[in-house]
Amino acid sequence: MKEECGVVGVVIPDAEPRSNNVALQIYYALHTLQHRGQESTGITINDGNQLQSIKGMGLVPEVYSKDDLLKLVGNVGIGHVRYSTTGESKIENCQPMTVNYKNGTVAIAHNGNLVNGKELRDELEIDGHIFVTESDTEVIAHLLVKKLLRHDPVESIKAVMKRLVGSYSLTILIDDLMIAVRDPLGFKPLCIGEIDGGYVVASESVAIDTLNGKLIRDVNPGEIVVFGSKGIESYQIYKNKKTAHCVFEYIYFA
Repeated sequence: MKEECGVVGVVIPDAEPRSNNVALQIYYALHTLQHRGQESTGITINDGNQLQSIKGMGLVPEVYSKDDLLKLVGNVGIGHVRYSTTGESKIENCQPMTVNYKNGTVAIAHNGNLVNGKELRDELEIDGHIFVTESDTEVIAHLLVKKLLRHDPVESIKAVMKRLVGSYSLTILIDDLMIAVRDPLGFKPLCIGEIDGGYVVASESVAIDTLNGKLIRDVNPGEIVVFGSKGIESYQIYKNKKTAHCVFEYIYFA
């Protein structure tokens, strides 16, 4: 399934555990990225113990009520606005995609399209994996949880990147750890910003501006960025001499 979407991730490490500030920040960022997807939207927050999500079909102001956002408490979360160019428009395909597995939980928000998505899905289904959506994002989620059973998050994502062919800018929650990933060609945009008390990653810097943040830099093509207790940690997995950017970004989203 091809998708032109917007992704957001916000982490405020020292916020009060029961604070809903992260959810509100993600809401405002998604509202700013509404032009990237008007089909559906979702926000997933880690409350310190488990993931809580709100998802729905329609525009950002239509899906989230103030009362619902106030119930989403936690220090870290990710969000998504979706526009699909193929595949059905239904709630099952709404992101972030969340998966429970033996060692914890994973949530993924994805902007892009996997060229080998069908082949990977067929391979996983032969191994007994069950899919509930038509999205490439679920393929990435299944690949990731397989690796997380044996490896740490960075090594797991590195192994998954080796299997993926196509475009992907990702914000990922592995339990309460937020990670940003960009494909080796840098096909889809993704940038990092600093906000009061924490960090934000988003498809466009305008979302950072909306949160009164400061743009730090783009996520490099082929880079994994981990937002943890030590601040920002970068792992440059691929270093291609050539990059390729989606012309759709300059025509449609402009």
